[in-house]
Amino acid sequence: MAFRKRNVGISRSISESDSVSSPLTTPSASLASLPGVRPSPIDGRPTTSTGTPSLDAILAGHAGLALGSSILIEESGTTDFAGALLRYYAAEGIVQGHTVHVVGVGEQWGRELPGLVGVSGSGTDDDRPGREKKEKMKIAWRYERLGNFGSGISGSRGTTAATERAQPVAEASTEMASSSEAAFCHIFDLTKRLNFPTGTSVNFIPVPLQSVSSSPLLSILQNLSKSLSSNPTSMIHRLVIPTLLSPALYPMTASQPQCLLQFLHSLRSLLRQYPTQLTALITLPLELYPRSSGLVRWMEILSDGVLELTPFPHLGDALVTSGAATTQEEQPQGMLKIHRLPVFHEKGGGGGGSSGLGEDLAFTVSRRKFVIKPFSLPPVEGDTEAQQGLGEGGKQTKVDIDF
Repeated sequence: MAFRKRNVGISRSISESDSVSSPLTTPSASLASLPGVRPSPIDGRPTTSTGTPSLDAILAGHAGLALGSSILIEESGTTDFAGALLRYYAAEGIVQGHTVHVVGVGEQWGRELPGLVGVSGSGTDDDRPGREKKEKMKIAWRYERLGNFGSGISGSRGTTAATERAQPVAEASTEMASSSEAAFCHIFDLTKRLNFPTGTSVNFIPVPLQSVSSSPLLSILQNLSKSLSSNPTSMIHRLVIPTLLSPALYPMTASQPQCLLQFLHSLRSLLRQYPTQLTALITLPLELYPRSSGLVRWMEILSDGVLELTPFPHLGDALVTSGAATTQEEQPQGMLKIHRLPVFHEKGGGGGGSSGLGEDLAFTVSRRKFVIKPFSLPPVEGDTEAQQGLGEGGKQTKVDIDF
């Protein structure tokens, strides 16, 4: 009869397969050392910036786009505001040294990427990174890391307690570090053109108008899969797909469900196969493919995040003066609707604590930048006293005090 001591665990030898960690269990510290990647404040998963600080602030509280996820940006009307987000996304990847894959468009699209702010060193007001460096707060060292209060989407009036708690996270994503290696999200100017670093190349993937295979989108997956398998695991890849299914870029057979859904299923499989290397941003024109169709609904299901840009009608531009707290602020061009955000675990991915969620969001595309901020109604027509108060920078007038 065999006996053994109590409270002694049975040990087993560690096999070689146990010592090798899977991509999902890769320590975030090693991934955080990569350029343009840092751990999420929610659960520590590696995230990268979309190039738009206000968009990073609403992505489920991760203060960036988590690696291994995709976002579908839908846009109604004949405008191309979503194209500005794609250019920011591609420009951020090039500056960080990531591999950028662009589908369907030529090299001319890459020559129109926005340039960095403050690179020329002209000393103008646009050199905000250099100016912010000189204007660091010297009162308390812990406030210095918060950046400029109010630059996020919830940095205006009506900030709730939840947004105040999420504000340091959102502001941390927009903070410009003194060195380019520590910068997570750069500031770009749409009026400038990006100077590609030496040795940088963008992979432009063409779409065959007449494909011999059953699906014309199959060549996109083959090109992307070959690049992912041939490059080292430390390389981050960004997939950019402008105006998916546009008749000017894609053949008619690409819009068939057996071709499109197979492509999105395979892309989702690549995102799960390379969860620490690949992200994707896709735009879709709703004028050609409305959300009421079953094909678009399946596209939304196969995407990790779904956003919709709804520009204001041209006839109402003169009447729409909302979204700006004062007359000095730029007026928004449309509304942003959040249909779905990337959720990665049973706790919801931090979506409930994201800044801006539950509020009406508007987007503003100026000559230089793309900003997402809360939407507010203007003063009632005929209320001249309120309009005069806004015209004076939002200060209280004597009439307001008496009232």
